[in-house]
Amino acid sequence: MYRILPYGILFAATALLQIFLFNQLSVSIYLCPLVYVAFVLLLPLELPHALVLLGGLASGAVMDWTMGTAGINTAATVLLAFLRPHVLRLLCRRDDAREEGVPSVERLGKAVFLNYLAVLVLIHHALFFALESLSGQYLLQTILRTIVSGTATVGFCWLIARLFTSKLSVRI
Repeated sequence: MYRILPYGILFAATALLQIFLFNQLSVSIYLCPLVYVAFVLLLPLELPHALVLLGGLASGAVMDWTMGTAGINTAATVLLAFLRPHVLRLLCRRDDAREEGVPSVERLGKAVFLNYLAVLVLIHHALFFALESLSGQYLLQTILRTIVSGTATVGFCWLIARLFTSKLSVRI
């Protein structure tokens, strides 16, 4: 119950950053950072899987509503939320994945945390851009967009995670 306010602020901050900053940037067709996924990536480890899925659903639905993407964000973000505990189990020690707290550099280590971000962001982006193109004709373009946008998103999610977890104790 004591974490509702920080995570409400994180949800609002990532959504507002996505809507008012990153959606307005038109650097290139290949560079489209989707930083709102940081909300799902930074949810507490002990949170029940159903709540993580609901968080992904809410985050994706808000982005679909504001971006006019007709379910693409929701599908990709729910997949991200679904795969999150499985990726955590694959990448980190059993004790780290089961303990309470926020996934962070302090808890998981730099390499594991970066791998955690990269794997989940690339899965999210691969589905997002595949659904957006909806054609095998643009496969190379979809792969390139996934890699370029995924790299930028991982960088921004790293920064958001550092800002968000710097004010929290390691156990939160």
